[in-house]
Amino acid sequence: MAESLIVAVAESLITKLASRVVEQASLALGVHQELQQMKKTMALVKAFLLDAEQKKQQNNALSEWLRQIRQVFAHAEDIVDNFECEVLRKHVVSSHGSFCRKVCRLFSTSNPVVYRYRMGREIKGIKKQLEKVATDGHMFGLQSSDKDTKVLHAREMTHSHVNVSNVVGREHDKQKIIELLLQDDHHDRSLSVISIVGFGGLGKTTLAKVVFNDTAIEECFTLKMWVCVSNDFELRNVLMKILNSAPNPTNEKFKNLDTDQLQIRLRSCLQREKFLLVLDDVWNEDRVKWDELKEIIEMVGNKGSKILVTTRSHSINAMMRTKSSNSYILKGLSEEDSMSLFVKSAFDDGEGKNHPELMEIGRQIVRKCGGIPLAVRTLGSSLFSRVDRKEWENIRDNEIWNLKQNENDILPALELSYDQLPSHLKRCFACFSLTSKDFDVSSSYVALLWEALGFLSAPKQNETTHDVANEYLRELWSRSFLTDFLDMGSTCRFKLHDLVRDLAVYVAKGEFQILYPHSTSISEHAQHLSFIENDMLGQDLVPIGARTIIFPMEATNDAFLNTLVSRCKYLRVLDLSYSEYESLPSCIGKLKHLRYLNLSGNKKLKGLPNSVCKLQNLQTLDLRGCIKLQKLPKGIRKLISLRRLLVTTRQPDFPDKEISKLASMETVELYSCDNLESLFQAIQPRSLKFLHLSGCGGLKSLSFHVITNLESLVIFKCSKMELSMGLSNLNSIPDSRLKLLVLQSLPQLVTLPQWLQGSVNTLHSLLLVDCNNLEELPEWLSTLNCLKLLIIEHCPKLISLPDTTHRLRNLEHLEINDCPELCKRCQPGVGLDWHKISHIKQVIIGEPEE
Repeated sequence: MAESLIVAVAESLITKLASRVVEQASLALGVHQELQQMKKTMALVKAFLLDAEQKKQQNNALSEWLRQIRQVFAHAEDIVDNFECEVLRKHVVSSHGSFCRKVCRLFSTSNPVVYRYRMGREIKGIKKQLEKVATDGHMFGLQSSDKDTKVLHAREMTHSHVNVSNVVGREHDKQKIIELLLQDDHHDRSLSVISIVGFGGLGKTTLAKVVFNDTAIEECFTLKMWVCVSNDFELRNVLMKILNSAPNPTNEKFKNLDTDQLQIRLRSCLQREKFLLVLDDVWNEDRVKWDELKEIIEMVGNKGSKILVTTRSHSINAMMRTKSSNSYILKGLSEEDSMSLFVKSAFDDGEGKNHPELMEIGRQIVRKCGGIPLAVRTLGSSLFSRVDRKEWENIRDNEIWNLKQNENDILPALELSYDQLPSHLKRCFACFSLTSKDFDVSSSYVALLWEALGFLSAPKQNETTHDVANEYLRELWSRSFLTDFLDMGSTCRFKLHDLVRDLAVYVAKGEFQILYPHSTSISEHAQHLSFIENDMLGQDLVPIGARTIIFPMEATNDAFLNTLVSRCKYLRVLDLSYSEYESLPSCIGKLKHLRYLNLSGNKKLKGLPNSVCKLQNLQTLDLRGCIKLQKLPKGIRKLISLRRLLVTTRQPDFPDKEISKLASMETVELYSCDNLESLFQAIQPRSLKFLHLSGCGGLKSLSFHVITNLESLVIFKCSKMELSMGLSNLNSIPDSRLKLLVLQSLPQLVTLPQWLQGSVNTLHSLLLVDCNNLEELPEWLSTLNCLKLLIIEHCPKLISLPDTTHRLRNLEHLEINDCPELCKRCQPGVGLDWHKISHIKQVIIGEPEE
């Protein structure tokens, strides 16, 4: 299926060939004419690709032809990248190289005459291959098309928590499950398990959420806990998840406890409570593991305590049954409910009645979805804002509906929705095949991956690549490929439904591959590899053309790393996070295509070779949690493409002068840099947009001039920092551009700093967490016109909201937790401050203490 990604590759290549950098480099090296001819041939081939994608399912030979083109394009990508590398190398030599080095360069392998000859030969080889596949393409009777007609569409964003108004056709199911949860068997003290059983995409998790948040359930159970189990049913991990979902007034960290200590904590937590525990998405079929958990919690809670399970498996349901258990078999939606959900997804409110012909075709499409809400919603979303009757008919009449489906096959509706994606989003979506199941995904990591692999279009003026990535993610959300989407302005978090992730694995097959312990081979043309276990395959099996390598946690295989670095010279992404290497091979400096180097969480790493500073294409260097790292390598100013630096280091003098001169630098994140006392003093890092300071216990000052250009600022556990930034006595507050501000674990914070008023027209999200001495929110809080998200957690001295809070008309999401008096005053309908916040779309208020 990876051949479906080829149109995006072609578009990206043609754009690069037309870029000013490549044009200037090709002119200087005397290969401009050859590159222009290659570009024309590539455009000719690309014109047939859209039609070829539509017909490949009916023609195996055509699929093979597309695979051949993909390989030619991959080689062409590397050649174009070589030009960009050469331009960057020349810039560094001219800016930072010594006279001796400049003279020596004439006699090196980078001598222009030698380079021109070698590149000219490779370009001619690519051109010849392209001409051959173009000739072969005529045999398939393909129609020429010069543009991708699939369009991006936008719709209103929403919050991550379940919105009952968006749940269609499940009221009867909800009431039945609530009845099962509320019924008490006074003669039976055994643990009662209620299971919601049904295949993927039926909406089991959504239904469980609706039940979990129902007022009848709130009133019945004194303690509610939600755990997403998925494939991980190891007792220790499940116990930790349950404890983390329960109230934790002392903020105890459970990660360092052993299994026996965890079970004691859990039994104590459940004692004398009538609890509801949701175990969502259970796959474990090992009865011993279930019995271990059941034995711990069976006789602890009060009578009437329940466990609610969601699972696809009837055998798991049977295994988890007890004397007082019940199961609920979830069925598909009725045709009318399916149609209601489809109309909600495909049209704006009330718009469907203006298109009676499309409504009739839509009903025919809905019948083919078999009542599966995920299929109905995803397909409806893919047709949102489209009014061309032919497009709707193409979906209805597609041959994929006629293919025989097994229980675990990709739903035809999902594959059709994927086919409707614009080509640039298809490549981005395929990257999700490398993610783990049931984990929250951060837009930050996704953006870094997409950027490093060249999947993002160029940012517009005043935009960053993260902005472009967030735009792509919002588009995927609007088409229902992402769930639990929480937008925080400059960043967002989301999840993937299991079936959607399965779809990503399916479409990426052959190009993206996760290697499990039982994997016996690597696909010949695989470019993006993720290893799950430390017993990695022989290094000779990794394709030379690999672009992405993600190592497993606790990786220690030095021979594999050394061979890989010297062998895979086209790497763009090297992820060694949470590995256990003490050093890196010096030849890493030869990975001239490398954009993303992730060494985070490597607690044994003591230093980096200075050759790292030869990576002129490097955009992200992640050294978070490298607690033994003594200092950054010399010559960091030579990393002229560096946009993000994330660091834990023992050095007291951060090289902020060198970093401020890097014109591309957007993000600096410092973690546990305890020896650091000051940052960017009398230095204006003009390109910096994101600053994250975490656990820098010695940091005393940060000047306001650093903040003025920032879009995102996070300050966490910096107890010595003066938060006024030197602006406490000013009459007027300078303007700033902040969109996101997080203030966490700051005992010195009593009220919000005055300088925040400079962001009244930009601030989107404000998070105040674990600020034990925060006593008030200022009245000027209501002047933050753009504020959409406000989260206040564990600020016990904060007892009320400003009287003007009702003026925050754009505030859409408010969460208040672990603030006893404030939670009491903000209780829906009855709290003294409820009238101040009743206008907000989504309000989540924690339980007030007894």
